[in-house]
Amino acid sequence: MSIEETNGFSVPNEDANVAGADSVESAPADQTAHTPENNETAPGSENVAQASSEASADDMSAFEEQVGDSDLAKALERIASVEDQLARVNAELYNQGQEYANYVRRSKEAIPGHKTAGQDEVIESLISVLDDIAAARAHGDLEDGPFASIATKLEETLKTRFELERYGAEGDDFDPALHDALMATTSADVDHPVIGQVLTSGYRRGERVVRAAKVLVNNPE
Repeated sequence: MSIEETNGFSVPNEDANVAGADSVESAPADQTAHTPENNETAPGSENVAQASSEASADDMSAFEEQVGDSDLAKALERIASVEDQLARVNAELYNQGQEYANYVRRSKEAIPGHKTAGQDEVIESLISVLDDIAAARAHGDLEDGPFASIATKLEETLKTRFELERYGAEGDDFDPALHDALMATTSADVDHPVIGQVLTSGYRRGERVVRAAKVLVNNPE
């Protein structure tokens, strides 16, 4: 409060008092504006957020509907088609690989059979030569000389390397699996069929007959 002097007396200054009062009254008003109560969520803000979320969901649905007819959907379909084709190609390659592996396995298994068949062809072509050698030996034409040595070496080679064996002799039991009976007669000297004469020797490799022996059979009376 200010005091003015008038005619020697001190008079309080009312304007100063009024200004002071105004400043005191305005302070609480400013403080009230910053109270915690004013920081609370404004009514209706939650409804606004929910509405915004629903709008976003609607926008996404609309976007997905648009994608269904867009180039992106076509690209996805193309990718799926290519993946299906790739799976089919892989399956075909796998099947072809299995077929090739089976072919290789069968070929390897068949090699011994092909080898034996090839050897049999060569041996069969030599059987006529062996027949001539046997006939010459039976007539005493191969008792000595270079040809006798060559014939013996040929027979030994076929026996040791190819297991070729000549069979068939008089007095052997007749076996229809080994002998081919060209003629038959009866004899009181036998009680079962036996070979009476070998017309052509037989040849076999192990248990397999290359050529059956052609024989005359003596049957019991």
